[in-house]
Amino acid sequence: MKYRPVLLVVLLLTGFYFVTTHLASTGALAPWLAALHPAGPAVGIESVRGTDGAFDLNVASAAPAFDSEEQQNIDVYKKALPSVVNITTTEVRYDFFFGPVPLAGQGSGFILNKDGLILTNNHVIGNAQPGNIEVRLYDKHSYKATVVTVDKVHDLALLKINAPNLVPATLAESSSGLEVGQRVYAIGNPFGLSGTMTRGIISAIRTIRGGENNLIEDAIQTDASVNPGNSGGPLLNSRGEVIGITTMIASNGVEQSAGIGFAIPINTAKTMLADYAKYGRVRRPTLDIMTLPINPDIAEQIGLAADYGVLIERVLPGGAAEKAGLHGGTERAYEGNNPVMLGGDLIVAFDGQEIASPQDLAEAMNAKHAGDTVTVTVFRGRKKMDFKVTLGDAKDQALGPQT
Repeated sequence: MKYRPVLLVVLLLTGFYFVTTHLASTGALAPWLAALHPAGPAVGIESVRGTDGAFDLNVASAAPAFDSEEQQNIDVYKKALPSVVNITTTEVRYDFFFGPVPLAGQGSGFILNKDGLILTNNHVIGNAQPGNIEVRLYDKHSYKATVVTVDKVHDLALLKINAPNLVPATLAESSSGLEVGQRVYAIGNPFGLSGTMTRGIISAIRTIRGGENNLIEDAIQTDASVNPGNSGGPLLNSRGEVIGITTMIASNGVEQSAGIGFAIPINTAKTMLADYAKYGRVRRPTLDIMTLPINPDIAEQIGLAADYGVLIERVLPGGAAEKAGLHGGTERAYEGNNPVMLGGDLIVAFDGQEIASPQDLAEAMNAKHAGDTVTVTVFRGRKKMDFKVTLGDAKDQALGPQT
């Protein structure tokens, strides 16, 4: 009996030796090990033979499977790609000796409807002459485009082509509910590489100045890679809906992505399209005034009733402000070497929204349409007054930089 434990140990060691040296080497344990440790995709051996010898490769024999995130990327791309176009332009400029020099430009855009309307950036078409704008579809067919209308203030342009079987993009219902951190996709033609998609998030929603020193309200900032050639292309949400129009990059002088790109919100584009549908052109609202920004120092020097707001230097004859009874300045003064007119009304609110700067006024104006009636609150001297103003049409302006 005293040898029984020793015998048991010997039997266990013998069995372990047999299993590890015989069964493992013959592959008899493989089904048992596979059951305990499920493997990934099956791997087969593929032999490659040539004049210099042969070697084996491990090759997956299972069909590729995408995770949910990859599948979403693929779905967005397949949905949006047929609507994205490449736009090339030729602009003729003149050198020092007045010789014509053709300059080629390139950008992106997207199809709005089956009638051939295409939305892009105004700076993509630049000053291209009629007949020098070409649109290339995803199926590689190219068509000459005509300019239907432009909105230079918001860097938008509407083109038209005559082509069959067009696939319109799906526009998001609104861009007002966008959130920082939301996933976005950009599709365009960076550096001429058509059909390129990049992915990122919304980094911020902010007001920026465009290439023509124009204000773009509620611009969508994104870290999705955006490069020259992406301009005018769509910025998409995770459902493949257009939430913005890619317009510019912040690159610190280097013309390539630095992780900061901007897109015009789709709400701004819809306002432009509504004007076109109703009037056949873009109508920008205006007060028909020339203004001077105010800060606390200037306000103290000239004795204003508020240390913020926008001072009316001049009202344009027959314009919206003059018709409503607003007053411009009557006293000539100088800001540095620049002559200014003082004594006019100081705008401090627009339809109940406080106006502290020309940027505030521009943002408030761009939420309106030409012909809308608004309430403008001003200080005339020390007296606070409200005026009902019917906004004019910027196209009818004839003088200088105005609001």
